[in-house]
Amino acid sequence: MAQKEGRTEQGSAKTGDNLGAKAMVGAPTAGGGVVVEVREKKGPLRAAIPTMPFPVAVICLFLNTFIPGLGTFISAFTVLCGARSELISERGVCCVFWLNVAAALIQILTAVIMVGWIMSIFWGMDMVILARYRDQGLPQDV
Repeated sequence: MAQKEGRTEQGSAKTGDNLGAKAMVGAPTAGGGVVVEVREKKGPLRAAIPTMPFPVAVICLFLNTFIPGLGTFISAFTVLCGARSELISERGVCCVFWLNVAAALIQILTAVIMVGWIMSIFWGMDMVILARYRDQGLPQDV
């Protein structure tokens, strides 16, 4: 496992005394405890989930629960209406729109074997979590 400036592939640690200082992962802090920060690497489909207003995200979750893929399909159009996504700066609005449409089609086509239905519910839950972070002004790490 390669380490670079106190970071590894799994995360980094910060000391309690100086929040700007970097420490080795697993190294004890001045208070005696170990603080580890882990960041999840998202794939393109997951990073394309738009950050919508909370009521819209709840409606998409409701639709995804009962008609797999419908809420995801509607969320694709919110990208065209100005909803932000982590991937827009890298790939553009049009690509993020089509990635969300592809995710909706995957959910619809695999709903027959229950995989798409479960994926659809989790997708809706991620939309609600992102919307909650947006409304609270917190960083968007889902």
